[in-house]
Amino acid sequence: MCEWGYTGHGGPAHWHESFPQAGGKRQSPIDINTTDARFDTALVDRPLKISYDPSRTKALVNNGHTFRVDIDACDYNLSGGPLEDNYQLVQFHAHWGKEDKEGAEHTINGKQYAAEIHLVHWNTGQFKAVSDAIKCDKGIAVLGSFIKVGKPHVGFEKLVPCLKKALNKNCTAPVEGGFDPSCLLPENKKDYWTYEGSLTTPPCYESVSFILFKDAIEVSEEQLQVLRNLQDHCDGESFEGRGKLVNNYRPLCDLNGRVVRATFEN
Repeated sequence: MCEWGYTGHGGPAHWHESFPQAGGKRQSPIDINTTDARFDTALVDRPLKISYDPSRTKALVNNGHTFRVDIDACDYNLSGGPLEDNYQLVQFHAHWGKEDKEGAEHTINGKQYAAEIHLVHWNTGQFKAVSDAIKCDKGIAVLGSFIKVGKPHVGFEKLVPCLKKALNKNCTAPVEGGFDPSCLLPENKKDYWTYEGSLTTPPCYESVSFILFKDAIEVSEEQLQVLRNLQDHCDGESFEGRGKLVNNYRPLCDLNGRVVRATFEN
């Protein structure tokens, strides 16, 4: 597979050369224009149902593009809202910037948060494996949580020791004692935007139903710095273009006529 990244010849402007889906018409991320978002009472009538088992959280890995926490298979744990089937959490990861003014992938009326967490689920009602679901329409559902700088986040703090152990690419650290990913979501889960999009990293399959919560969560500057200290290369590896793992977000993509729905009126 082609080596990709966020800068230079392997950057987002060139992804479509090796991953044709990246040039599609329903790519992510996008800017959410709240004036254009369509209030949908049907979403309100079908509240999201989110339930995770903390004991299913396995290990945190630095893959050189982000940190990722993998989840053991379990019963479905996401349904409702725009989703017609049951979905199961498979992993969560984040995107962040070098500075507080950038980092999130989606923007709200042009505003970019410092970071964005993605909880990735696959459609267990229609597919037998993640590898099948990831390529197909409505195969994946992503809960997106925006991060702003503020007070320390108690839940995120539990990941800090793992992040420090997985400093370099390909390093892995066990998540001991269990971890409930729902702590990375805002308290208010009723207000969100949703639209049909894609994976924001190659191969950029157009298979994702995004659910982006209106309210951001807070983490401290010190906690964000732990993310910014991650390295995008293996220990001892050094060559041009490598260094701190920062600005790992894809530039905005065109909406191309897609409708963004909301559970609340602007």
